[in-house]
Amino acid sequence: MKKICLFFFILSFVAIESNAQFTRYVVRFKNKGGSPYSLSNPSAYLSTRAIDRRNRYGIAYDSADLPVTPSYISQIAAIPNVTVLNVSKWLNAVTVQTSSSAAITAINSLPFVQTVTGVAARLSGRPSEGRNKFESEEIFSPYLPAGRTEQLTADYFNYGTGSYNEIHLHNGEFLHNIGLRGQGMQVGMLDNGFNNYTNLKAFDSVNANSQVLGTWDFVAREANVANDGSHGMSCMSTIAANIPGQFIGTAPKAGFWLYQTEDNASEFPIEEFNWACGVEKADSSGADVISSSLGYGYGFDGGIPDYPYSTLDGNTTMAAIAGDMAAKKGILVFVAAGNAGNTAWRNIITPADGDSVLAVGAVNTSGVVGSFSSYGPSGDGQIKPDVAAVGVAAMVQSTSNTVITGNGTSYACPKMAGLGICLWQGFPEYNNMKIARALQQAGSKAINPDDRVGYGIPDVKKAFGSLLTEFATSSSTVNGCRITISWSSKDVSAMKYEIERKAPGETSFSKIAEMNPQAGLLLANRSYQFNNDLVSGSAGLYSYRVRQIIDTATASFSAVYIDTTTINISSGCIVTSTTNPQTIDESVSVLPNPVTGGSFTLIVETNYAVSNMPVLIYDSKGALVMQLKEAKGTGKKTIDLPAGKLLKGNYFIRVMNGSKIVGTAELLRL
Repeated sequence: MKKICLFFFILSFVAIESNAQFTRYVVRFKNKGGSPYSLSNPSAYLSTRAIDRRNRYGIAYDSADLPVTPSYISQIAAIPNVTVLNVSKWLNAVTVQTSSSAAITAINSLPFVQTVTGVAARLSGRPSEGRNKFESEEIFSPYLPAGRTEQLTADYFNYGTGSYNEIHLHNGEFLHNIGLRGQGMQVGMLDNGFNNYTNLKAFDSVNANSQVLGTWDFVAREANVANDGSHGMSCMSTIAANIPGQFIGTAPKAGFWLYQTEDNASEFPIEEFNWACGVEKADSSGADVISSSLGYGYGFDGGIPDYPYSTLDGNTTMAAIAGDMAAKKGILVFVAAGNAGNTAWRNIITPADGDSVLAVGAVNTSGVVGSFSSYGPSGDGQIKPDVAAVGVAAMVQSTSNTVITGNGTSYACPKMAGLGICLWQGFPEYNNMKIARALQQAGSKAINPDDRVGYGIPDVKKAFGSLLTEFATSSSTVNGCRITISWSSKDVSAMKYEIERKAPGETSFSKIAEMNPQAGLLLANRSYQFNNDLVSGSAGLYSYRVRQIIDTATASFSAVYIDTTTINISSGCIVTSTTNPQTIDESVSVLPNPVTGGSFTLIVETNYAVSNMPVLIYDSKGALVMQLKEAKGTGKKTIDLPAGKLLKGNYFIRVMNGSKIVGTAELLRL
């Protein structure tokens, strides 16, 4: 994370003073002298969750955490014709409203004031014909289901076709299926308002379960955020929606802090200050993630010029400073890259330039980038955007209580943020930047990032696998000729483990056993042991590894390898007992394979009898499509099975000995 220099944010406004008549100002203070607050008592100004986040990730308290000195605020508020609007502890500043030049002179004369900078040329309000900065995004049309809205797979959520396509672009359903749906996580959303969210269908579950944790409007300085703009509501729906068979958000079980920082009546740099205040409040409240589809840099009212693009370097604008500060405080920050790809500006907007925030570009469900999605890099040459998600014909909730589609990085941002929430939910041991890097490294262009989608479209199953590989541990012990492999990992009951071994003289690993996880539908940390009695062998090095199959609902299983462990056996082992069926030769195969006719033959061979031998056949999504119970004696048994009811695709066959696995086979139906 780059060093944050608070002084620089003033520079963006130096040239503004001669071009506009200001009525609102940023007053920056020299210090926090005389503060009644201390770093030793953070509970006076931070929530328990905010403190827990800092403690969990070893984040030290510093002066930025201290509130602005109250006496500074009260002295300014006491000046005639001055109204204090909002306060930022990270910028150590306040915004004030006044039309009095004498008031500005009085503020400048205070010994603790460093600078007074104009940031808005008119009073806040809602004129009869207000501007709409989101007009370019509101290319809405009714969502028309692509032929069906039934549940497509055996997934936890009944997505419907549209939502499934958006989420599947990232393999996001994998996270939902293993229990990662946002529970216990909190996201702060900063936008232009959340119009009528309490009465719209997409938010039925959110409202019924009290998942909105708090609200604040920094423009009107009131708690109501449901009576103004609708852009924030539409963005929120991409995370929170739960309309089975039609529209499912990316983290519908999360908690939400809703903050309006945008003045819908105008476009002035004061909104950056509001944004900084909103991010601070999210931090203090205990949010884990920020999702904000706002940005600044061009198109200001009142003759205020565009920012020089060189100042979008992550260290200069108020918004970039606040975004990076939030990341420094342990928050995972997602922001929209911007919709200027087809304009003269063309590039990203701030705070997307922050080096520690994830700027999100827009693609369609086929992965094709939207022409409007802003270009990178940042003003100092950083890779931007960082990642991309669906923001072309993206599904959102409308104010008319229908599901519609719209274009904009505004919608790509929260869709990605929701998946980031779910991924982090699975690995609370890791900090925000670890999760951010995992998303980048799992991107479709991670090897060769560009200025359109950055690291590309993240595959969150891949990101999960990389984090799991790092998290899982294993060890081994040996007692005579019994080798015990111990490991810990995260799993759900739908996953499985395979134990592989490489004996002396062998050049590759081979599977010697399988083990099902402990019962549980939600991802959890668990520990296991496997005993391997060497039936025969020779002295030398035996290497073991545990292969964890994390997704058995696909034909090409996704797996991670837990640590390899190597054991030196000093003398040959001969164990006469054969009571451990895991060490006995077993074979399961299918003929013909692929199968094109009306039947196929399952061949099971063991050198022991099996009185209770269930045979289970699953489709590529993990749904059980056929099961039967068999028995066999020692040796080979053939079982003829019908194929007529099997649709084209891949199938997985598991043969059991009671509750133990005899073996598995794959079948392709053409």
